[in-house]
Amino acid sequence: MIRKNILFLTVCALIISVFYAGFSIAEEKGRRYYEESGQMLWDIKTEEKIIAITFDDGPHPKYTGQVLDILAKYKAKATFFVIGEMAEKHPELVLREYNEGHELANHTYSHPYKTSPKDFEEELKKTNEIIYSITGFSPVLFRPVGGQFDEKMINIATENGYKVVIWSWHQDTEDWKGIWSQKIINKVLQGSKPGNVILFHDGGGNRTQTLKALEKIIPELQKQGYKFVTVSELIASVNGKVSK
Repeated sequence: MIRKNILFLTVCALIISVFYAGFSIAEEKGRRYYEESGQMLWDIKTEEKIIAITFDDGPHPKYTGQVLDILAKYKAKATFFVIGEMAEKHPELVLREYNEGHELANHTYSHPYKTSPKDFEEELKKTNEIIYSITGFSPVLFRPVGGQFDEKMINIATENGYKVVIWSWHQDTEDWKGIWSQKIINKVLQGSKPGNVILFHDGGGNRTQTLKALEKIIPELQKQGYKFVTVSELIASVNGKVSK
């Protein structure tokens, strides 16, 4: 009886140790693991007053041009995570983004929330080819749809030469919900810190409130001493300050 109890306890201990070993491995593949491996970015730690504003789901025939007008007005740079399908339809907007000094990045071809590894890789390649055919530039940044990712996706993106960019978790403006501009303004201004990556959308729906919010957010943060840079400039600043 004693031997049976000892055997039972030994088996239980083994099961528990295997469980926790598996749990620790899973934990290692979270944000800390991917940031330290250099495969992913949420934001950076810096005392320099620089912020990256990013736009998903464009280009949009109505709103992207207006976003670019606002950025030009305040001499602010941004990163556009482009949908390949939209870029095909509106190449002139993609070219304008590039020519005006903004960064172009990959946001898949058809904006799928779920896809096979093979189809995902094809989405990346197709969008890259479209952007390159328009601008002669090949994106080095990728943002997964909805910020959802898994290990296979990260590995495929990395193997294809991309760094995966999410955003500062407290800086999802939620403009995709169609919320009022003042709510967007309050969230961004109250939460902004050096090194943040802010999520906006220039496509995917009505972006009137986003435009109104940008007109308030950009000049206010500039008054506070912030400079708006591309995501790649944000990354480069880790090894040296961004030029004024």
